[in-house]
Amino acid sequence: MADRHRIEDLRRRVQQDPTSIAFAQLAEELRRAGEMPEAVEICRAGLRVHPDYVSARVTHGRALIALNQLDEAQAELERVLRSAPENLAAIRGLADVHRRRGNTAEALARYRAALSLAQNDPELQEIVARLSRDVEADSRGNAKAAEAAREFSEAGKPDVPGASGAAQPLPLNPERERAVRMVAALEQFLGAIRSRARVHE
Repeated sequence: MADRHRIEDLRRRVQQDPTSIAFAQLAEELRRAGEMPEAVEICRAGLRVHPDYVSARVTHGRALIALNQLDEAQAELERVLRSAPENLAAIRGLADVHRRRGNTAEALARYRAALSLAQNDPELQEIVARLSRDVEADSRGNAKAAEAAREFSEAGKPDVPGASGAAQPLPLNPERERAVRMVAALEQFLGAIRSRARVHE
């Protein structure tokens, strides 16, 4: 849980000196406290003054993920990785973005990259194991679907009575048949009205 006293102290420091790099610490404490909108606001203000502050950009990206602003979060975290390719928090943040979007294979690749940098992280180990099972299951399902489609294509259309020649009409139940007759009668009636209207034009 975030230290409220520390947050207030950092907030005062930033208010007294808007150019202070303490904005990064304040934004991170706010993010940990679940105050995402303010964390994003503090990051944006501070990054206008300190655009190369990597840890603040990571905090910004992670807060944006929590707000489900995934496009902006991805752009921010990718910017971090261009200057710091092994930034663990940014790699994991991008993995979270892809996971939220349902891009399981891409998320797994990112989580594996993160795990290579933090090999003893039990949470990352569990995530990688679970997503690996999901990707493997999806792969098996896709393979089965492709095989079934191939077999159906090779076998041709099934031999169904009446399949050759003209299509056979499906039998109608009594209520459906009455509805069809009523629609046909209405169409005939409307056709007669239109014809009469053309005659009098």
